[in-house]
Amino acid sequence: MTINSIKDVVRFHNGLMMPQHGFGVYLINEPSEAETAIQKALDVGYRSFDTAKLYENEGLMAEQLRNSSVNREDLFITTKTHNDDQGYDQALRAFHDSLEEMKLDYVDLLLVHWPSKRHFHDTWRAFERLEGEGLVRAIGVCNYQIDHLKRLETKANVKPVINQVECHPYLTQYALKDYMEEEDIVFEAWSPLGRGNVLSDPVIEKIANRYQKSPAQVVLRWHLQQDSVIIPKSKTPERIEENADIYDFVLTEEDMMLIDQLNRDERRGPDPDVVYEQI
Repeated sequence: MTINSIKDVVRFHNGLMMPQHGFGVYLINEPSEAETAIQKALDVGYRSFDTAKLYENEGLMAEQLRNSSVNREDLFITTKTHNDDQGYDQALRAFHDSLEEMKLDYVDLLLVHWPSKRHFHDTWRAFERLEGEGLVRAIGVCNYQIDHLKRLETKANVKPVINQVECHPYLTQYALKDYMEEEDIVFEAWSPLGRGNVLSDPVIEKIANRYQKSPAQVVLRWHLQQDSVIIPKSKTPERIEENADIYDFVLTEEDMMLIDQLNRDERRGPDPDVVYEQI
């Protein structure tokens, strides 16, 4: 597999292309840290930025991007619905609020943040309308398990282009990945470093030493070599640069298998099936 640079893209089934390596802005809530982090991310080549209504920083992120020298058409901006905003009318209202907050004419990707048993099809129907009106270039989901994707398929007119789920070496999600590949749905990993929990694993440390790379760089490379989209997050300029510097080495098949074998089916975030029942 050839992974060339931070400019590499994945292609959705609707033809839209998204950078494979994006920047997450979760927990970046202060103007000074946002200015530093987002400018550094732009400087090292990031063009895809991932926010959410829940993060309470949509406007802050958009302001920093607007003040940069990068044109809007060269950026890929993702946001997500809040769980409290699910349902047809509420999802529409909430999206327009987000658009106004960000002072944008459109977003590139809109995601359902968590599956909701109560509002399951109504929220998606709202998303389909927003895409049809040209306010969103693509629509997708987060934290959907196989059964959620199958349920969505029963009534959806538009198939999600992407599913953003927790994934890292302790939660490899291969059954879900295989299903999504069959359905031509792009796999995106949130918490790609397991909230840092996997970085002290002896297997990963040993591989990192051999390549003279950090454990984080090895894990991010592992994701990319599986064709996954990643959105590592950091407020620290040095870490932001380090996370982008993963294009000068390639993990061997043996290294990939060694990392695969670390799977524990261990979540750091909520269980999607539990959230599904709650909202």
